[in-house]
Amino acid sequence: MKPNPIVQALKYTILILGMIAILIPMYVTVSVAMKTQEESTRSIFALPSSFYLGNFEKVINAGKYWTYVSNSLLITIVSIAFMLLLIPMVSYAISRNYKKKYYIFLYYFILSGIFVPFQVIMLPIVKHMSNLDLLNQAGLIIMYVALSFTQGMFLSVGYLKNVPLELDEACKMDGGGVWQTFSRVIYPLMLPITATILILNSLWIWNDFMLPLVLLNRSPNYWTLPLFIYNFKTEYTIDYNLAFAGFFMSMLPILVLYGFMQRYIISGLTEGALKN
Repeated sequence: MKPNPIVQALKYTILILGMIAILIPMYVTVSVAMKTQEESTRSIFALPSSFYLGNFEKVINAGKYWTYVSNSLLITIVSIAFMLLLIPMVSYAISRNYKKKYYIFLYYFILSGIFVPFQVIMLPIVKHMSNLDLLNQAGLIIMYVALSFTQGMFLSVGYLKNVPLELDEACKMDGGGVWQTFSRVIYPLMLPITATILILNSLWIWNDFMLPLVLLNRSPNYWTLPLFIYNFKTEYTIDYNLAFAGFFMSMLPILVLYGFMQRYIISGLTEGALKN
């Protein structure tokens, strides 16, 4: 069947508009990061006259840059490690007991968190975490893991529904228990969806501003990169060149990770969300 030219033209138009919406902010970020303040004052959108790297040097030498990088890395890596361990385990238990009322209630109870805006729970989070003396990096990691369960479990349970029960039964007949079945048979099959969880949550945690802002405000030593970059803004002015240089440097690690793992995101989202 010959494709409709109008539909094809509409598809390409949407794709081109999407590319423009992505490429323009990227261009502005790189361009401003490589300009002096005088050049940025004349024109933000013009190409830089030279590849000026002084802004990157100033960012690295501004305060405790490497401390904030290590804080972001620590929080991201530890949070993701707990997510990749706990979310598949809970999802496996729910998917294999989905007909039982307790597991159905648990699934929809956790899933209901998707519909609660962060602004609604922000003040209760601060109050309770303060009472528990968790206004620190440990408390932030706990919150990231807890908040990741809604999306992660939704994708994982949908994915596991397509994994045949015969695999569990075969492992059981060979003398394997629940843990052996999960760790040796099921978990390796969950690579696409665990990679999806890894990428989506790494993007969120690495770039998140609100949770670190409300939980890490006791000491600058606990700050993450987004909080550090935010401090290029003062009450009256903002140094756009340093801010955009900071944006560019903070984007690089997560862009590299995304580039290596993007194919798993597509397969994981397709198999976990569309097949039920």
